[in-house]
Formats: sequence, C-alpha cells, structure tokens
Amino acid sequence: MIPAHHRTGPPDAPHTAWFLHGILGSGANWRGFGRRFVERNPGWSAVLVDLRNHGDSTGAAPPHTLAACADDLWELAGALGGPPALLIGHSFGGKVALTFAGQAARLGATGPGALARVWVLDAFPGPWPGRPEDDAEVVAVIGALSRIPQPLAAREDVVTHLTAAGFSVGLARWMTTNLRHDGTGYRWRFDLLAAREMIADYFRADLWPVLEDPGPDLHIDVVRAAHSMRWSDPELARFAALPPDGPVRLHLLPDSGHWVHVDNPDGLMELIEAGSGLR
Repeated sequence: MIPAHHRTGPPDAPHTAWFLHGILGSGANWRGFGRRFVERNPGWSAVLVDLRNHGDSTGAAPPHTLAACADDLWELAGALGGPPALLIGHSFGGKVALTFAGQAARLGATGPGALARVWVLDAFPGPWPGRPEDDAEVVAVIGALSRIPQPLAAREDVVTHLTAAGFSVGLARWMTTNLRHDGTGYRWRFDLLAAREMIADYFRADLWPVLEDPGPDLHIDVVRAAHSMRWSDPELARFAALPPDGPVRLHLLPDSGHWVHVDNPDGLMELIEAGSGLR
C-alpha cells in the first residue's frame, strides 16, 4: 500500500527528507519539526509519513512487520519519483528506516541521487533482551488502550482512564492527540491489534547486519537520547567496536528522553543538519 503522507516545503525541491513516527503515533508528530527543517534548509522538502495502521494509512494487509512497512515505503517512493535523500525515523520508525536502508543497499538504490543518509532516533538496533511483554511500557500502554471503551465522548476521558491505570499525565495527554471524531464520538487513529503485531516484530528484529555492512554509499547516524533507558551495555559495546571512521556513527543527544524531537528539538535539528552536511 502507498502510505498516507503530508509534504511540507516546495514540491519541486531538489532534495527530500522523509520522517517516520514511532508506534501509536502519526506523521503529524513531526509537523512542527518538518516545517522548521525546510525553513532552515532551502532546497529541501519534508514528507511526513503515516506508517501502516496509523493515522490515515488504513486497510493494510498483514503481515504487519518492519519489512511490510519498508515495502510500503517503496510504494511511496514509486509514487513520489524515488526514495528520499534523507530518511529519519524515531523509535519504531527508526527500525523501519534501517530495514528500508538494508533493502536499498541490496538494490543499489543508495548514494548520490538516491538514499544517502539515514537517521535512527533512539531505537536500539538489536532484539529486546528478555521478555518485552514483561517490562516494555509501550506493551502496557497498548494493553491499557485496548480496555478503554470506544467511542469516547471527550478526549479528556483518555486522560482519566490512563492516569487511573498508573500512567503519567504527560503520556495520557499525548495519547489524546491520536483520537479522531467519527460523528459518534472519539476513536483511535490507529489499529491497536495491528500495532501489537508491529511492536512485537520491532522487539524481535535484529538490524545489526545493516549497521555492520551498510554498503559503500550509505551513511547511518544513530541518536541515543541521554536520558533514555532503552540502551544496554552490550548494544553500546557493539557500537564502540564499529570502525571509528566508518559510515555508521552513534551520537548522544543531551537534555532528552525518548521523545527526542519534543525534549530537545533544537539540539536534534543541529545534530541532523551538521551530521548531514547541511550546516
């Protein structure tokens, strides 16, 4: 399927950056950041993608995996005239970006005029250690959301339900942005059952082969949020073992938790621009 998307910036810009959101989000999560990006970087446009089963990207056939999301991006590339020069993915979207990058390298669709650089934002490349259903907050959130009856009369009902279940007010209020009104009340802008399949594949997937051999024409930048709890010592050791002058770099973003584009948007913008040679 061709995923729903929104373009900001000149449609005839010579360079395009695609932004991929995390699980239970949508391309709208990147609206403000994407607008600033094209304002600061003439000659670029930004495409904000709704990954399958999120936002306006409905009706996707299973399986609901990282590979299926990457296949959707190739459909989008065909519709837009080719892959982006710059692909930026946050969390679940970061592993989608790595999956797409691995496919692009195998197809030779990297380098000048094609995908040149990938940014992976606070997404660990390897499988989640242990049993993610026991200790991953997103799994608990999906479970809690599935127990909230729909349609809802008001957005604030989500805050009431989630805070009563022990989640933070900040997370609960963010979840209200993922509701749409269908005439009878508010419903989620994502498919919860499909999202559960997608996050399970995210936890299983090992994208280290892409980082260890990205091909000669692709650069991959991985951003670790300074206050994120998602990074294990073995993962960091694998980054330290990569060639220091190679095409893969690990960056530390200060003053940020997992929501890097919300917690430190200025620092993230400067990091992407400098690392991509835009500044």
